[in-house]
Amino acid sequence: MAKFQKPFIERPGILDPVPGDPQGYVTNDGMWAAVPIIGSKKFAIIHFGSVVHTAKNYTAAKSYILKESKKSKKK
Repeated sequence: MAKFQKPFIERPGILDPVPGDPQGYVTNDGMWAAVPIIGSKKFAIIHFGSVVHTAKNYTAAKSYILKESKKSKKK
């Protein structure tokens, strides 16, 4: 039997059918942002240039931002 070499894929993540979390999230007005923390799956939530909260994943970070931005619009 002949042995075949595995193909070299330069960016294997591009072929992943279930992609991971995006690189971050920023609101349209730029007041809120969710930035991934290096070395973990957590996201730091930034408001007016300071970290106000950390979320365990992207969906939790986005929901926190949406909830807090709705609160500030009501005031």
